[in-house]
Amino acid sequence: MTYSFSRSFSGLFSSPFHRSALVLLMGVSVTLCLHAQESSSQAEPAAPQSAQPAAQTPAPQTANQASLSVQGRIRARREQRRATAIHDVYTHLYEVYVGAGYLRTTPGPSLQRVNEYSWDVGFTRYFNEKLGVTIDGRGNYGSPFVGLPVPTSGALTNPAISQYDAMIGPNYRLILHPRYSVSARVLGGYAYGNFSGDLGSFTPKEVGLYSSGGTYVINGGLPVEYNVSPQVGLRFTPEYQLTGFGSDHQTGFGFTAGLVVRWGKQ
Repeated sequence: MTYSFSRSFSGLFSSPFHRSALVLLMGVSVTLCLHAQESSSQAEPAAPQSAQPAAQTPAPQTANQASLSVQGRIRARREQRRATAIHDVYTHLYEVYVGAGYLRTTPGPSLQRVNEYSWDVGFTRYFNEKLGVTIDGRGNYGSPFVGLPVPTSGALTNPAISQYDAMIGPNYRLILHPRYSVSARVLGGYAYGNFSGDLGSFTPKEVGLYSSGGTYVINGGLPVEYNVSPQVGLRFTPEYQLTGFGSDHQTGFGFTAGLVVRWGKQ
């Protein structure tokens, strides 16, 4: 049986037609195999196309950079507007202020402190946005308690006294803002105290007051201003004051408050 199958198989390809068919079949098979390999090799480079969106990932960074650039321009414009507003307020050449104040000081070597109420007026000439020179004048009025019994008039308890100061000194702005400023000021000059105007026939020494006369005065303050407009402001100034009546030293604490008007350009 095996012999017959071999003969049949060899007989199948013994003719030229059969051999040609075999060669053609083998050629078609080889062609199909080569085409399949070429198709698979061409399909592999498609992977980088799927990775192409990854190459576009820097786009968020570009958006962030653009956002930061916009914010930077906004901040720059804001700073420019602020600098312009500061320039409009603090480049005035002259400034005058007027107001009222309060001072708590010692009227005599053995007397308790007295509350004095004052008027205050001043003029400042500025050389730049921060530095200026101030001339200040004020009057202080109070009624110290002396408690001196007087047989003919009952008692002399609260005589009226007054003090007048003329000072000059530098004023320096520490903080500049379009709406407010904080300064430091030191003034020095001459003070005159009238302690005997309401004593009648008594002398200041008899009632415990300092003698009337003149002495030095030193005043340190921290003016704080709120700007209503570039030309007009409201000022509040806590103060410390030192005087030298009666060959002694008097320290006082108080404040002044008032209206500020500016004009002229540096």
